[in-house]
Amino acid sequence: MVDTNPQTPRPTAPDPAPWDLPDLPPAPPRHFCTDCGLSRTDNPKRCGQACQFIQPDYPALERRVHGRARRLPGPGEASSDELFFGPHRQMLQARLAAPLAGAQWTGITTRIAEKLLQTGQVDAVIAMAPHPDDAWRPMPVLVTRPEDMARCRGMRMGYAPLLALVEPALRQGFKRLAVIGIPCQVYALRAIQPELERELGLEQLFVIGTPCSDNTTTERFHHFLSLISPRPQDISYLEFRADYHVEIRMKDGKVREIPFLQLPLSTLPPDFFPMTCRTCVDYTNALSDITVGYMGGQGAQWLLVRNARGQALLDLLGDEVLTQAPGSAGQRAGAVRGFLKNVERAAGGLPLRRMPDWLRPIVGWLMPRIGPRGLEFARARVEMKAVETMLHLQREAPARMKTMVPEHVVHLVRPYGLAREGAERPAVVPPAA
Repeated sequence: MVDTNPQTPRPTAPDPAPWDLPDLPPAPPRHFCTDCGLSRTDNPKRCGQACQFIQPDYPALERRVHGRARRLPGPGEASSDELFFGPHRQMLQARLAAPLAGAQWTGITTRIAEKLLQTGQVDAVIAMAPHPDDAWRPMPVLVTRPEDMARCRGMRMGYAPLLALVEPALRQGFKRLAVIGIPCQVYALRAIQPELERELGLEQLFVIGTPCSDNTTTERFHHFLSLISPRPQDISYLEFRADYHVEIRMKDGKVREIPFLQLPLSTLPPDFFPMTCRTCVDYTNALSDITVGYMGGQGAQWLLVRNARGQALLDLLGDEVLTQAPGSAGQRAGAVRGFLKNVERAAGGLPLRRMPDWLRPIVGWLMPRIGPRGLEFARARVEMKAVETMLHLQREAPARMKTMVPEHVVHLVRPYGLAREGAERPAVVPPAA
């Protein structure tokens, strides 16, 4: 169905009932770790082979999951969108015709999982729900009733050991699973999937992925909320949108839109985002069956259907979902080069160059009109993350360059004068014409 009204208002859900706290072992201390949950399992040593931040092998996992690796450009060839976004069959803008109460957008992610449970295609869904003590803190949960997926709607911020629930679920007899996860969780899940099938009898696995680039602790997220509102305790919703605005909603129903340039990002401490998030090479969750995000959407969500399982997940929604082709406008190169200069300063310990206050409203007005939009906005964000990865690893952990940086990231940064030298550190090279 064609989306003719992407601005349908989203209703607000009542506060969900609390879940029981999962009984999880503590995570061992590690420098490059997002606490995906694998280190909290009976065999934490698997992190050495399964962690995105140690020695990722995206081509091998893409071939196993999707039947082929992403297409990289050959000499003299133009880059396809698979370089930026990973293997996919189709990309769409989408929204539910009837938005679900409490959803971050319209509820596509949790509705797909709900339909999987309703149709009996899975025994359980592993997802995130709000912690009973803090609605912003994510808590991994095992969902077996379709109606309970409503309690998983909305955005959380913080580390969440999602994978710690996978093996206990299989041991309880739930052999057909769906997992909703972010890229670092999904990479580790895919890496151990053959073991789960072989040793614990995993029969079916659907992976619904959401994009991610920057995470932080829940405590630090609360600090960020305090910088954008005098009453952070009353904020019930926050979303970074592809139109260069952050939308926040208050418990009393008031809505405020803040231009990106007005956010107090330059006042945050240098380690507000951990090194893992500053060196992420998989913004778009390339190993999921379907990615549901925002970057390539313009007033709607952005779907990447990656394989036959992903198509089957989208087909579950039938006429409930409205879709249209994604748009693309503007030029990303200038924005990415400006970002590169600021990251170079930050990685070198220098203060960020701040735009004069008088200029911010002008540029904030211009960006949604002449800046990269739609798919070009998504390409820009992916290139920015690649640039950030190379520069921060060069300064903080140069020995990891040859093992942590996959080939697709090298292709992404080459037009901006970055390349691996000796496969160990990035060196400046003449930018592409």
